[in-house]
Amino acid sequence: MSRQSISFTPPNDEWLRAQVESKEFSSKSEVINDLIRKAREIETIRARLIHAESSQFTSQGRAEILTEAKAEARRNGDL
Repeated sequence: MSRQSISFTPPNDEWLRAQVESKEFSSKSEVINDLIRKAREIETIRARLIHAESSQFTSQGRAEILTEAKAEARRNGDL
């Protein structure tokens, strides 16, 4: 695993610290990695929505596709 050094604004640092203090995460690194995983999942969902809309491969609307994608992500533990 690669190590990085990053700086945070005081409000962001306080928020990260609060996440760790809540015992949901054991370190700021865990919080950051979780946020990145969620951002990547959002990118995947967005790409799927755009592809489905542009290809007219489905009769589902954007809301239906988004609902299904979120449900799948929850089942996979990604959300």
